[in-house]
Amino acid sequence: MTERPDDSLERLIAAEQDERRRIALFLHDGPVQHLSGIALMIDAALHSLELGKVEDARSILSGALDRQRDTVRDLRNLSFGLEPVVLRDQGFGPALRELAFQVGASHKVRVDIEIEAAEELGQSAQIALYTIVRELLDQTVRRGPLTRIAISMRRLDDGGLETVLTDDAEPERRRRSLEVIEERVKQLHGQVELVSEPGTGTRVTVTLPPYATRR
Repeated sequence: MTERPDDSLERLIAAEQDERRRIALFLHDGPVQHLSGIALMIDAALHSLELGKVEDARSILSGALDRQRDTVRDLRNLSFGLEPVVLRDQGFGPALRELAFQVGASHKVRVDIEIEAAEELGQSAQIALYTIVRELLDQTVRRGPLTRIAISMRRLDDGGLETVLTDDAEPERRRRSLEVIEERVKQLHGQVELVSEPGTGTRVTVTLPPYATRR
């Protein structure tokens, strides 16, 4: 059955809506809640000072500072994910390695990465593939629990690029999650294959044609 252009557009809009929803949920449940908590802690510290309880105030402010640092880190990570400066300044490899490091450190999971084959990607392909891998990583950690993630890329005989992400998290059961990835890959005229079985984790393979990697 031939796909209508409207179908592709609808899926693209849905993917962008999902992305905005993800960011809004992250901001609400993370930084916004943390900042509200910090405000309450500062109020409590001021109240302690009014009562002459200096040590109590110092302890509360110390906790508030820790929470503030965590909030700054979360916002920095969000900013990096949306438009990583390192991707623009240093290229695809360093950006993806930094992303893998952040995911591993934040979720206490081992992330193995082998992406030398992607060093010659065109600029547009770099941005698009980075976004695809980031979304795959987000979906993986949401499915958890997991202990390892592996990302590998290799050049195909025809000059195309194959990207494989494997993990040992719970199998992916939501068709909508794959549709988001499929739509992003389709914009590059590529293909996606997902293999997910209980007890074996999930393997996602993204294949891009040669001309898409040179853009």
